[in-house]
Amino acid sequence: MNAALAPDDRWRIAADLDLIDPDLVAALLALEDERFWWHPGVDPVAVLRAAWSNLSRGRVVSGASTLTMQVVRMLEPRPRTLGSKVVEAWRALGLELRLSKREILEAWLRFAPYGGNVEGVEAASWMLFDHDARALSPEEIAVLLAIPQDPNGRAPRPATAHALRAARDQVAARLGPALGDEATLGALRSAEAPITTSPLPRHAPHAAARLRGAGDVRSTLDAATQRVAERLVARHRPTLAPLGIHNVAVLLVDLPTAEVRASVGGFDWRDPQHGGSYDATQVPRSPGSALKPLVYALALDRGLALPERLVADVPTRYGSWVVDSFDGTWSGAVRLETALSRSLNVPFVDLLARLTVPTLTGTLQQCGAAHLSPTPGFYGLSAAVGGIELSPEEMASVWLPLFTDGGCRPLRWTDRDAAAPGLSVFSPGAAWLTRRALRLRDRPDTPTRRDLGALSPTIAWKTGTSQGHHDAWAVGSDGASLAVVWLGNLDQRPSHHLVGADTAAPLLFDLLEATAPDLPPPDPRPADLAPVEVCALSGHLPGTACPRTEAVLAPAASVPPERCPYHVELEIDDATGLAVGPGCRSGPSHAAPFLAWPPAVRRFLDALGGDLPERPAPAPGCLPSSASGPVILSPAPGQISVLASGRSAASQEVPLYGESAAGALSWFVDGAWLGATSSGQRAWWTPSVGRHEIVAVDVTGATTRVALEVVSARP
Repeated sequence: MNAALAPDDRWRIAADLDLIDPDLVAALLALEDERFWWHPGVDPVAVLRAAWSNLSRGRVVSGASTLTMQVVRMLEPRPRTLGSKVVEAWRALGLELRLSKREILEAWLRFAPYGGNVEGVEAASWMLFDHDARALSPEEIAVLLAIPQDPNGRAPRPATAHALRAARDQVAARLGPALGDEATLGALRSAEAPITTSPLPRHAPHAAARLRGAGDVRSTLDAATQRVAERLVARHRPTLAPLGIHNVAVLLVDLPTAEVRASVGGFDWRDPQHGGSYDATQVPRSPGSALKPLVYALALDRGLALPERLVADVPTRYGSWVVDSFDGTWSGAVRLETALSRSLNVPFVDLLARLTVPTLTGTLQQCGAAHLSPTPGFYGLSAAVGGIELSPEEMASVWLPLFTDGGCRPLRWTDRDAAAPGLSVFSPGAAWLTRRALRLRDRPDTPTRRDLGALSPTIAWKTGTSQGHHDAWAVGSDGASLAVVWLGNLDQRPSHHLVGADTAAPLLFDLLEATAPDLPPPDPRPADLAPVEVCALSGHLPGTACPRTEAVLAPAASVPPERCPYHVELEIDDATGLAVGPGCRSGPSHAAPFLAWPPAVRRFLDALGGDLPERPAPAPGCLPSSASGPVILSPAPGQISVLASGRSAASQEVPLYGESAAGALSWFVDGAWLGATSSGQRAWWTPSVGRHEIVAVDVTGATTRVALEVVSARP
């Protein structure tokens, strides 16, 4: 429950007669209006009895007000005079014609005054006894019936404790056996009266604030799941606060329905020092590496890679940006699936360069990422490693397709939110292969405090840490629910403890384990996956020189067509051992396979002191062979360079460099020859405003081109 002040600034909770302790209702009728169910709003028997009592004693000792008349007085306060009594009686008769007895009784239970701005038995029960009015003790019933008789003089506070206790005991004495046996009544009389009230419960205060303007709706939040999430967040807070981590966001989404089952927008709604009332689930923050699975799935669907494909993880530069690694180490070459599970940066920046940034941002926007800038070129390749901002709610939306066979749907917060059909952004096969990679266990973002054997094998997850340690993320699913956890500070204060694996992942696993179904849902292999034979080393389609192959799964409609570039077959002169070809053969020769590492990987492995086999040099008069065209590393595809104002263009030269297995490269800008460099060396070009085409040609004639746009900085 989350209570908020009514529009008239009163604490009031609607009363449903079926949810009120029947003993309270029976005691109320016995005390205030024993003929309630049959009188028409005014009780003639009570009126005659009150008149006789008042005349015989010479003063007012009984008012003969029925519950209906009391409801009129609650809704239309008047001075306590005889004339007011007549008006209340008349209005009570009219009220009985318009409302049922049940509705009148519920109105009394809703509007009964309990002092100050507290009204109704439900609000009073929560504030006095910290629970609802479904099950009340005899002492609680007596207190709830005593206060409305004189709310200002009996509202719980130290000064009124004696008066409230006396009134409570008087009510108990009048009701007698209706409240219990003599032992119960004796215990009641010996109990102290309440002298303080507690704040009304504020479960899910951030979600409640979000939904408050939606009218009369039923939220999708599950009370039990919400309590579990709030307790887990509260349990983690004492260990996080000393680390300088003061804000949290947690979302738990039901996968089959996209309904939000739990939402925690902060540690403490009442903490103004750290912006506790701000809903952190709605605040855009850098996701770190948490978007890599989406890049992975998109690349699989577009035939750019397979999970088993070997990719480079070496120091790499894109223009002026040097892509770093999280731990400062490099792997040389790894399988793409391993690169995802180990959250390596370079393979995914390279993959996004081939995929293009608009493809990623367009997918995010299709799945509900509303905070993204619409400006073309606003985001660069750093989007693969956190150079973009998403709120935790948006993160849940964009991750949902990975666990719903590729279909993204809007999250549902209320029963009025329609269950929209999924918009397919991934194939079921690509989503399944991504989940498989995210279930791998030997990885650096596994929470270190956990026994790996205790982790459910169905949990697929990914963590993220933003640049500068401002944000820690963990996103994952057990197949039944999707959970998103963000930790950080809303004022952007960093903490070196804000590492996804260390702080966010433990909370994620606690949440998934606490809410897991008894039986994990099955995850059968989709029909659109087909076995494909690939080179066992490179993961490409095998060439004639591949010594060994293996069968892997791939989306049948998007198998990458490239043959293995790592294994090449050369014709070797028997006498000299040099590489020859049809146009430069001088004697007997034979075909021999060789392993050709990409130049960047080879340089990295050479620097480590590896003893790599050398390819035979070409025989005199023979050109070196090139298994593929050159790779342009700078400028990056789609790069936009900005000329700083106040400086000459000559002082802002753009570096052009790339790699080629064939060696030297010739560079052309807009068709004009710029110069030649060896593979990996830089050529420099003086930029001019406009769009330009950069072309690299190796000695075999293989060509690669990229587009570069140069703009002037606004003064």
